[in-house]
Amino acid sequence: MVCYKELKQRIVQYINYYNNERIKQKLAGMSPVQYRMHASQLSA
Repeated sequence: MVCYKELKQRIVQYINYYNNERIKQKLAGMSPVQYRMHASQLSA
């Protein structure tokens, strides 16, 4: 059984992975955060 603290830590880790490490082919091989930063630099 997973305690609340451990569950919360796992969720935070997954959110970090999902936004910063997960590579999407649809986003030109970048993570969602990398893609957002790239798109904002192009529009500036």
